[in-house]
Amino acid sequence: QVQLVESGGGLVQPGGSLRLSCTASGSVFMIYGMGWYRQFPGKQREEVAYITTSGTTNYADSVKGRFTISRDAAKNTAYLQIDNLKPEDTAVFYCYAPTFSQTYWGQGTQVTVSS
Repeated sequence: QVQLVESGGGLVQPGGSLRLSCTASGSVFMIYGMGWYRQFPGKQREEVAYITTSGTTNYADSVKGRFTISRDAAKNTAYLQIDNLKPEDTAVFYCYAPTFSQTYWGQGTQVTVSS
């Protein structure tokens, strides 16, 4: 079992920045990598970014240049730096971690961009 705990969401003004954190605990050795999805109100989740245990990263085209994913292996934590936030970035962000048997999810953290 793997547990994921997210933090760092909140209310931010347009143009601002946030850094989301996702810390894994439990059987972390099973994890292939960590990533983030976001879910807009009334929409399905969409993948945002992913980082493997070796540090390889992938991003959705829609976020390239503004979103940066990184990880601290010693802390079993992945980060999502979001810069130049826009009102249309308002969403719930979910951390996830795939393993050979299943994908684990965090509880989600709300990001609201508004003036």
